[in-house]
Amino acid sequence: MLRTSNQTSLCLSNYANLYDTLIDKNNFWRQLKEKVDFSFVQEELKDKYSSTMGRSAEDVTRMFKYLLLKSYHKLSDRGLVERTKTDLLFKYFLDYVPEETNLIDPSLLTVFRRERLSNKENEEETSTNLLDKLITKTVEIALKEGVIEVKNKIIQDSTHTNARFQHISPREELIRQAKLLRKSVYKIDESMHDKMPKKREATGLLEDQIEYTKELLELLKNDERFTTIPGIKEQINLLEETMNDTEYEIEYSKDKDAKVGHKTADTAFFGYKTHIAMTPERIITAATITSGEKHDGKKLQTLVKKSQENGIEVEAVIGNGAYSEKDNIEYCEENNIKLASKLSKIVTHGNSKRNNNFEYNKDAGMYVCKGGHMAIRKAKQGSKKSSRGDNSQVECYFFDVEKCKHCKYKEGCYKEGAKTKTYNVNIKDDVHIKHMDYMKTDEFKEFYSERYKIEAKNAELKNNYDYDKANATGKVGITIQGATTLFFVNIKRIFKLIEEKEQ
Repeated sequence: MLRTSNQTSLCLSNYANLYDTLIDKNNFWRQLKEKVDFSFVQEELKDKYSSTMGRSAEDVTRMFKYLLLKSYHKLSDRGLVERTKTDLLFKYFLDYVPEETNLIDPSLLTVFRRERLSNKENEEETSTNLLDKLITKTVEIALKEGVIEVKNKIIQDSTHTNARFQHISPREELIRQAKLLRKSVYKIDESMHDKMPKKREATGLLEDQIEYTKELLELLKNDERFTTIPGIKEQINLLEETMNDTEYEIEYSKDKDAKVGHKTADTAFFGYKTHIAMTPERIITAATITSGEKHDGKKLQTLVKKSQENGIEVEAVIGNGAYSEKDNIEYCEENNIKLASKLSKIVTHGNSKRNNNFEYNKDAGMYVCKGGHMAIRKAKQGSKKSSRGDNSQVECYFFDVEKCKHCKYKEGCYKEGAKTKTYNVNIKDDVHIKHMDYMKTDEFKEFYSERYKIEAKNAELKNNYDYDKANATGKVGITIQGATTLFFVNIKRIFKLIEEKEQ
């Protein structure tokens, strides 16, 4: 049964004034608590709770706030609850009175993530709604505080996130964390070398490593010398949490939702893309998360529509060459939106009925087929001038036939026995000629000069918020991570703009 927050309890405490005395009014978490109404979380998750069965659930808003603290401070569930017992700032944000000692059981946080935010029946829809809701809330605050304009430009780009187990399996992650924990223990007591359980790494079995991890945890958790040292205690908690998550998802050996994406023709990643729309004031107005192989340009219209739903009247879209494909140029023209995107070397997808099966990767300069395979070479064919005087040249992309032979999408794409597989693309048409003229204008140059800002935003996400690697598996996991990360990035930026405005 869902329970709503009872914030009036703070007023009943004889020690509530401690918060005003010790927590500065400009503190990030204080501003977050006072400026953001989190009641939307209850509405979003109301279908996950029964109003007639079972005992009352822990306050859903408080559980979500726990999730924000966990994400920001990179704490284990147990470590988070234990820190909250002594951290007045945490208690204030979570709506506890200063003297509160009866906190939640850490296992409830695990249940909240797995069953409330990641329910198997509609888990992707729930996590995507959460992403959209959090961005919507931040845009509402930005508009209300007057730090962004309603009529505005949006800059678009994507940033990639490596899957959690791209280069390391669940078993290898357990081995890595166990090794770090043992090193910390040996610094305290060298004699523990002889007391450690026997390693099972040679077997190569995940189940054996889980068994070893349980024995290691049991040994160290029963020794007060280690459980009373905060650093080692948190390592123990994190290893236990990783082991429990691995047991819960023991069937996977890698992230099944992640896909290979290409950053250049020679470099690739295994994971996801977060497609972002952002104002020049560096406030994110929309985002959507896909697997790594998806084409950036295909998300332009989605991001525009989401930004509009969030109250932004989009007057221009700024982006790199990935966004200059024909459909986007026509869409922007029809909706009276300027498109400041430089034409890629190849910008059309031809007139083939199968054109949706091939997407242009602007970083690699190659096409990628529906199966995720990139062309291995390209060549121009045809003449520059046809009998009508227009350009009839095409760019021909060659694919690896051996991969085509075994591709699950080969029907209707690859002819059995063929020695080559190619995809031809028309080089230019009237739509792009018109856009080339627009690229020469001062307005285009002025718009495009602001594109660098989103590259800085992507760097901030990775460097300051560890968004270069997923902290969970699957589309749902990365979407929840993206939701909280983009929320923090926006809120921090809004608070800074408000401060600058008031100076």
